Amino acid sequence: MNLKNFFTPQKQKFEQQRQVLNEQFKDMLAHTLPDEDLADLETDIYAGIRAYLSTPLPDLSTSLMELPMVAVDFETTGLDANRNKLLSVGCVNMLGNQIKLAQRYHQVIDVEQQLEHDNVCIHQITEQESQQGESLELVVNDLLLKLAGKVMLVHFNKIERYFLTKACLHLYGIKPPFVMVDTLLLANQSLRKKGFIIEPRDLTLKNLRQRFYLPNHTAHNALGDAIATAELYLAMMSQRDLTSLTLKDVI
Repeated sequence: MNLKNFFTPQKQKFEQQRQVLNEQFKDMLAHTLPDEDLADLETDIYAGIRAYLSTPLPDLSTSLMELPMVAVDFETTGLDANRNKLLSVGCVNMLGNQIKLAQRYHQVIDVEQQLEHDNVCIHQITEQESQQGESLELVVNDLLLKLAGKVMLVHFNKIERYFLTKACLHLYGIKPPFVMVDTLLLANQSLRKKGFIIEPRDLTLKNLRQRFYLPNHTAHNALGDAIATAELYLAMMSQRDLTSLTLKDVI
């Protein structure tokens, strides 16, 4: 199949990456799957990555009203994905101008290390709570199942992109392509077009929500921040006609 006949250059790049990785991963699994008598007793920790790699990504021409999205936020033990770890994951499904609160997910991860006091003061997750959390492989598996065929909505994409890519590289040995809409980048572009002089602090989730007259929320909780990001996105998009916009307009 010649992808050029079906997709724009950027979508073609994502699809080529996804299809190549999907074939490589299926070949790898063929040599690593457990015996049949053991398979029924174990959680399928590859279900998420299989689903993500085997499901086509939304086309860039998809209307924002029809675009399936997942607002995602991570809490981490620090900001460096090479040295720090994922501590919790929160996400909620979205479609058009609706936040699907019934389709939400939040899970603390057992990082298997002592947490630094300064970091605990920020995310409020204690070492005991982390020790009672799920393993990284189970949480990433659950998240990838939810992301299959959908676009991620985040605030400041470097955190989610770097930490999720690092987790997939650690767990599966591959770097899947992730399509992300970033409310920080959207706000920065919009405000600069209107002639505002922007400082970095103006683009925090808290300050942008205030600019759009959204109420305060409990910051540094992964699910709370994911919902707060979804609300900010809808507030920003309320000033534009969603029916006339496509995915290409926001990434």
